[in-house]
Amino acid sequence: MSTFLIFLILIIVVAFFLVVVIMVQNPKGGGLSSTFGGGGTQQLGGVKNTTNFLDKSTWTLAIILLALILFSNISLFEGQGNTTNVFDEEVPAVTLPDTNTPTGDSIP
Repeated sequence: MSTFLIFLILIIVVAFFLVVVIMVQNPKGGGLSSTFGGGGTQQLGGVKNTTNFLDKSTWTLAIILLALILFSNISLFEGQGNTTNVFDEEVPAVTLPDTNTPTGDSIP
């Protein structure tokens, strides 16, 4: 199994978890904590801190996803021994036809 394939699988898994964490959040500020009754002054089992956990997990998963994408890009070209830059190659010279020599029937 190549390194790039491992990074690709990890990217898919982290992206799935990121989507799940974002979908659980409520854009109005209620989210999962208001679903379990954390909207008031109740703090049963730390439900009040659910919003903080979701915010931190969103940022953490986003940073992990970015790092995995960058590392997968590095590993994509790893092991290809001959990596040349396109701009380092010499361009062949273009030869134009000589217009000073007569051609065809016009020879005196």
